[in-house]
Formats: sequence, C-alpha cells, structure tokens
Amino acid sequence: MTEFKQKRALVTGGSGDLGSAICKELAGAGFLVIVHAGRNIQAAEAVAAEIIQSGGIAETISFDVTDADECRQVLQGLIDDQPIQVLVNNAGIHNDAPLAGMSHAQWQKVIDVNLQGFFNVCQPLIMPMARTRWGRVIGVSSVAARGNRGQANYAAAKAGLEAAVRSLSLEMASRGITANCVAPGVIESRMTEAAFDKAFIRQHIPVRRMGRLEEVAALVSFLASEQAGYITGQTIAIDGGMR
Repeated sequence: MTEFKQKRALVTGGSGDLGSAICKELAGAGFLVIVHAGRNIQAAEAVAAEIIQSGGIAETISFDVTDADECRQVLQGLIDDQPIQVLVNNAGIHNDAPLAGMSHAQWQKVIDVNLQGFFNVCQPLIMPMARTRWGRVIGVSSVAARGNRGQANYAAAKAGLEAAVRSLSLEMASRGITANCVAPGVIESRMTEAAFDKAFIRQHIPVRRMGRLEEVAALVSFLASEQAGYITGQTIAIDGGMR
C-alpha cells in the first residue's frame, strides 16, 4: 500500500452551485481537489482559483461524463501518478415532463448523465483506489429518488445511483473503501429560488427553510473523512425532515 502526502478528490460537476461548495469544503479539509466541468471549463477554473486564493490546492479537468471512451482516456491520464481516493459523483441534470408526454431524448439524456455517468467515471478509478486500501465514493442523489411527479427520468436515475453505490459498498468494503449517497431536499441555489414559495416550505419542510449549499457540502466532507470510515452503503437525506 502506497501512502500519499495529500489525498486527491475528484468532484464531477464541480463548477455548479453545489459542486463548487463541495469543492471548497473538501479543499478546506485538506484534499487536493480536482474540479470537473463538462463544457464550461472557465467556471471550473474560477472555482479552482477561489480555492487557491484561500490557501487550498485545486486543479481542473473537463470531459463528457456520458462518453465512456473519453472518460477512460482522460481519467487514465489523471491517475498515472497518483490514484483518486475520493470521488464525489455530483454531475447531474434534470429535464422534467410527465411520463406520458416525455420524449425518448428527455428520458435518455437524464439517465445518461445522472446514472451512466456514474459508471463511466467510477469504474476506471475504483481498482487504482482499492490498491491504496483507502477510498471514499459519494454519490449526490436526491429526495426525488423516492419518486416525484414530472420527474420519472430523474427519479429513476437517482434511485439507480443509490442502488449502484450501495452495491459498490458491499464489493469494496474489505478494501477500505466506503460508498454512500447524500440525498438533498430543497436547497438554496439559483435554480430553486423561484421554484418553491413560502407556503410550500411551511407545508412540506418541518424546519421551515431551504437547506444551504454549505450544509450539503459539510455532509459530503464528513463522509470523505477518516471519521466516517464505519459508514457505508447508506443514503443520507439532508432535507429538513421533508415529507
């Protein structure tokens, strides 16, 4: 087993609102953070620059999580010198419609990014991670994995992600690798500000507020820590008791 001075963490979708919060939290916890973006590498570079300015260490990388060949090629170059020991599968999209009116393209794209993307990124990284006898795989799921009107594609992808991560936890526990999901509820971001009114929040969220990006990031950072080594195969809701 090779010991590395500083563990590296790859956050897919690291240039978005939640992804950037996770990147900053992990950098603050001492990881060398690799900020991933699909097309908008400039956004990833801005996140990395902010981390570096705050005293952390960050790099950027760009690839399409839905392209298995590209993922394997880019990731192989990334791990030539040192394995990734923390993978946060955060890249995700939604494209909502009732199932009866959903196009095949809407269904397929959401599955490809949210579920197939997890396999494309995780599979090339997992055995190099296992050889270090220490690793953390964290999937960002959603409370929508329980099922949600107008989100059959998104719910199916997130439920599949949770099942895949749980299966991985059973396969890799003996190698010192934990695998868990976090399932955020309504979290403050540019997308949710106009989507949920005060009446919805009072009716459905017992703590009577939206969650904060930093709260989700803190949970991810804990699951990536040494202290979380006995937690695996779990999906942890962070939803204010949402019902």
